[in-house]
Amino acid sequence: MPTLAPTADPPLQAARSTPEIGLLAEITADLGAGHDVEALLQRFLLPIVVLAGAQAGAVRVFCDDARRLRLIGQIGLPPEVAESERSVDRHCGVCGIAADEQRLAWAGGQVDCGLRAAAALDGCAQVLAVPLTHRGRLLGLYNLFFEATTPPEAGVQSVLRAVGDLLGLALDHLRLERENLRASVLAERQAMAAEVHDSVAQTLTFVKMRLPLLQQAIEDSDAYQALQYVGDVRGAVAQAHGSLREILTHYRAPVDPQGLLHALADCAREFPQRTGVPLEFDNRAGMLALSAEQEAQAFHVVREALANVAQHAHARHAWLSVQARDDVVEIVVEDDGNGPGAGPATTHGPAAHHGLTIMGERARRLGGCLEVAARDGGGTRVRLAFPRAGAQPQGAP
Repeated sequence: MPTLAPTADPPLQAARSTPEIGLLAEITADLGAGHDVEALLQRFLLPIVVLAGAQAGAVRVFCDDARRLRLIGQIGLPPEVAESERSVDRHCGVCGIAADEQRLAWAGGQVDCGLRAAAALDGCAQVLAVPLTHRGRLLGLYNLFFEATTPPEAGVQSVLRAVGDLLGLALDHLRLERENLRASVLAERQAMAAEVHDSVAQTLTFVKMRLPLLQQAIEDSDAYQALQYVGDVRGAVAQAHGSLREILTHYRAPVDPQGLLHALADCAREFPQRTGVPLEFDNRAGMLALSAEQEAQAFHVVREALANVAQHAHARHAWLSVQARDDVVEIVVEDDGNGPGAGPATTHGPAAHHGLTIMGERARRLGGCLEVAARDGGGTRVRLAFPRAGAQPQGAP
């Protein structure tokens, strides 16, 4: 049967001759230096065993599912014992008491667990569990094994509680870093989806709309019209290919280097050719001094709004206006079509919902707001308002 390693372990003997007063200061300094937390927990296992006067020790942290504790380091335990206790249920034995009640838990013969049973073979039947907690959250724990039948004195227990709180803080910071990393990755994925939707997907939608017209022209033997549609499709595919290459290279769809107003003027010229719907562009903003990020976000909101006009509104006319006043930029897209919620295409389906969601996210990144409402006289009115570069974010005036 496995037994504990001999008490006269050379590392333990050497550690017992070192001062213990600076333990908390040393832990605090290492936390500030940003060391790997699991390596930090293992490094301080030996000083903690020495401080407590224990004969052996182990340190555990939660597995990813938060239902089990995994062993990340041990001192004085036979390899076969450490291997058999590599992972335990968080409610098991003395570990469970410390975890559930978030306090130092001392166990002799009344609490059973695999480690205590193995330790008992060498007379080391007492176990002290030191929880690592922060703001009421248990993040890991130390197991300390003793030959003595009484727990460490109150002063030592106070230091162990302080150590547990400090190392719990370190584990909580690690948890937050992992959560922030996951959130950052998710945000990047959402941004990538928005860029693809606002550049490549919209261009491919235009291609999809042109293909039935191309097929009809071919069936009617209208070579002139068929060649026009082929040119439209060829140009759109080239544009989609260029946008995709730009996204893959810079994680961003290309923006007109001459600025937002020039890009919107180009949209106004191209929109009737692409859709057959006249679009009136009214620039009352003069010159706009916007950041590249602001121009990109605003341009994609307008493109999505115009795409909705082309695909869903069944409009006969559309309007695009830009004005700037009181440090706020206001862009409005209007049409005289069906109006918001008039048909299933505007109220149902993942594509419509996804597009509106992305438009709202872009407005929030601008520190502004997006309004989608019925237009006076019929149709839909989409209004984007956001502060100019350097102005404080605010709502719509």
